[in-house]
Amino acid sequence: MPTVLREGPYRFFFYAGEGDEPPHIHVERDDKVAKFWLDPVRLQSSGRLNRSEIAEIHAIIASRQGRLMEAWNGYFHG
Repeated sequence: MPTVLREGPYRFFFYAGEGDEPPHIHVERDDKVAKFWLDPVRLQSSGRLNRSEIAEIHAIIASRQGRLMEAWNGYFHG
């Protein structure tokens, strides 16, 4: 599970076996894990995170979408 970003209480990572899915990122805080598609950035599953956290995470991902897509492509297609 490569971690590609840490911001505040959040860890952004991929599961190594998911390269056959469209580009996405998992976001973990404590025991909660959400999943976001990267292109376009949209929530796939909230993982019990509340709405304000989801909005904050969405903004983080949107502002770093290029970096996260590069990390995805480098890891799964590099």
